[in-house]
Amino acid sequence: MSGSEIDRTIVRLSHEILERTADLPSLVFAGIRRRGVPLAQRIARKIAELERLEVPVGIVDITLYRDDLTQVGQQPVVNNTEISFPIAGKDVLIVDDVLYTGRTVRAAMDALFELGRPARVQLFALIDRGHRELPIEAQYTGRTVVTTPTQIVEVKLRETDGVDQVLLTEREEARS
Repeated sequence: MSGSEIDRTIVRLSHEILERTADLPSLVFAGIRRRGVPLAQRIARKIAELERLEVPVGIVDITLYRDDLTQVGQQPVVNNTEISFPIAGKDVLIVDDVLYTGRTVRAAMDALFELGRPARVQLFALIDRGHRELPIEAQYTGRTVVTTPTQIVEVKLRETDGVDQVLLTEREEARS
């Protein structure tokens, strides 16, 4: 995906979110740390443009909720979950760049439920690459990409990487 395709996708999905959300004032976003955060911020800005409504955006850090924490390293880097608004009774939209096994989303839900009990939790994924290990699906998907287990979907965003693009590459070990 090019930068303009990413922009168009965010506009399209922002409209879908507005159409499918009955109670807009209860809508809040939880971006999964790294690239889910700028995506959540972009969607919030688009909704503010369209509806003149500020949707709160928080940051979810899943590090301590990962089910593979012992495999990550002896001293994993832990950042803070930064949600400065109540989520109890809210319509929470978790935002991530790539939906793969579903384990990242499960960890994000565990982190969120420690903060309160939302009325509803939904998922936005810019890319759904399949290969699910858990029964998790996105309600809002930018693009579904058929991949092999040896491929990597790499999302680059200008806020974190200086450029907007989505690339499909092969893992290093698959190339050799």
